[in-house]
Amino acid sequence: MKSAAKAQQAEDSTDTGAQQIRDAIREAIVERRLSPGTKLSESDVGNLFNVSRTLARAALQALSYEGLVSVEKNRGAFVAYPSPEEARQIFSARRLVEPGILREAAARITPDDITHLRQLLLEEGRLMSERGQTARRAEIKASGDFHLTLAVISGNSIMQRFMEELVARSSLVIALYGQSTASSCGHSEHGDIVSAIEADELDRACQLMLHHIAHIEADLDLRERKSLGLKEAFEL
Repeated sequence: MKSAAKAQQAEDSTDTGAQQIRDAIREAIVERRLSPGTKLSESDVGNLFNVSRTLARAALQALSYEGLVSVEKNRGAFVAYPSPEEARQIFSARRLVEPGILREAAARITPDDITHLRQLLLEEGRLMSERGQTARRAEIKASGDFHLTLAVISGNSIMQRFMEELVARSSLVIALYGQSTASSCGHSEHGDIVSAIEADELDRACQLMLHHIAHIEADLDLRERKSLGLKEAFEL
């Protein structure tokens, strides 16, 4: 019995360690500290987090299930490099999912939740006025946190995990295909959504959310580019 308990404890510890590494790498992707195509070797990840390669491998495998990491045979793991079609599917999923999350959140929302959302918006606005890479990364994270907080308020833990994946994959897409230097989310649009929820105008809030997602996607250049051969690439 004791040996079984120890084995279970070791397994739980491994799961917890892999999850912490997974969450840390996901956050770095959301904040765009890790760019699409970045190599993530098991040894480098293990050394960085001071864990075994086995634990690093488990974390990278979990991230591959979320579509955030690509694992290639004989090459290793890389931050995913989503195609234009994947990008369209990610935003299509957000249009399908987020209005439902918003309605669920509105049914459960409390005055304290509204206050928390307003505080997030204040912080997001403050970061927008600051310069430098650190502030920029914090602004990107705050922008995604707005959507994740609505998922938390909805009380649906499955949707919360799904939104964590969608927000992170959206960050990859925006890093690759975004055309402007603006935030990945419109700050004023977030405020309009909160105001509509507070006024119990749910249909309007959902329309604002759909407009908001469309606004983000409209800033992406998802045109297919013809791949040139070596000779064509160097022809004048």
